[in-house]
Amino acid sequence: MLNFGLTELRLVAPRDGWPNPDAGPAASGADVVLARATLFDTLADAVTDCTTIYATTVRKRGVSKPVLTPEAAAQEVHADAGRSAYVFGPERSGLETDDVALAHKIVTVPINPEFGSLNLAQAVILMAYEWSKGVALASPPDAPLDPPAPHAELEALIQHFVRDLDTAGYFFPEDRTEATLRTLRTMLTKAGWSHNDIRMMHGIVTALGRTPRSR
Repeated sequence: MLNFGLTELRLVAPRDGWPNPDAGPAASGADVVLARATLFDTLADAVTDCTTIYATTVRKRGVSKPVLTPEAAAQEVHADAGRSAYVFGPERSGLETDDVALAHKIVTVPINPEFGSLNLAQAVILMAYEWSKGVALASPPDAPLDPPAPHAELEALIQHFVRDLDTAGYFFPEDRTEATLRTLRTMLTKAGWSHNDIRMMHGIVTALGRTPRSR
């Protein structure tokens, strides 16, 4: 939850009671979520102030409700002026039919029909991630890339390849030399080499042409 900016956790009749001493270590530092968690006896009590309730589950037999993807549900949540709730069931059993009946809509992940099992953490992170697209969260810091090297440096590397490959007898048969050189040049000019990339490649080509050191 906290990875994607969600902090309001409501617990309904937790099996092991609350507070739970095992929750802190399992939360990996997301203590603010635990500190703000509120406890309720029933799901109905937990969602009394919500205008739209989304049950995260596969479609239940006998329950006819709109079925949304996590993305579509998140878009609705951000467009809704009222409070919304994502409801998740226990790890082992999921939501009961009565819980789903209380919800307004069902959220189901498009998933491989041959293996449709998601654990609770996976379900929560999918929903939280889609919800986070509608809020301004910090993006991972951009790592600046080295600028591309001038073409003269790349040309020198190509010629280094050509000299060493020619010495090694790579260009055979001779009538294919021109086509092979064209392919080599096309491959090397695709990469967007930086100055450091080219320096390293010069070193690699040089090392490959040396007599191996005795060990």
